Amino acid sequence: MGKGYWDLANKVSNGTKGQETGAGPDFAGLMLAVRDKGDRAAYGIVFQHFAPRVKAFLMKSGSDAALAEELAQDVMVTVWHKSAQFDPARASLSTWIFTIARNRRIDYFRRARRPEPEDLDWGATEEPDAADMYQAAEETRRLGAALSTLPEPQRALIERAYYGDLSHSEIAAQTGLPLGTIKSRIRLALERLRQNMN
Repeated sequence: MGKGYWDLANKVSNGTKGQETGAGPDFAGLMLAVRDKGDRAAYGIVFQHFAPRVKAFLMKSGSDAALAEELAQDVMVTVWHKSAQFDPARASLSTWIFTIARNRRIDYFRRARRPEPEDLDWGATEEPDAADMYQAAEETRRLGAALSTLPEPQRALIERAYYGDLSHSEIAAQTGLPLGTIKSRIRLALERLRQNMN
């Protein structure tokens, strides 16, 4: 789900900018909504805020951009699937997520049998800027609103492709729709999302 959300957000919200500032979301509260209710909208806000920061942390730790993005996506998928393990009484959300990221980085270099890059002070790099938090929350809200305007056939395919992380061929196998129909509907849906986000 993580990679799909990242791809969808990038496809429809490139070039959009938040110009206002706000108090920003309560990330711990959002993560509790993910943990307790499987709240995808809350996860989207958490994802958009932390994914680029995790990637930046991994790059500062010695990973190249491609590896950092791959590991960051894996970390954020883990945040979704392991949300039941989040306990705000034990650690802040940022500490929990960056610990997952640090462990993923260590595991990767152990499996690859590469020398591990020098460890960096990772705890303080995630402190959010209020404008960044507002922009992430606003873009996630707008994306959710834009998705809700799509016709059901288009929205269902977008959700399978991006939230479900399925290829067009996998969607065709699941739905029985022709591959050309699937590609056409997704293309039209993305164009409509772009128009609604601009």
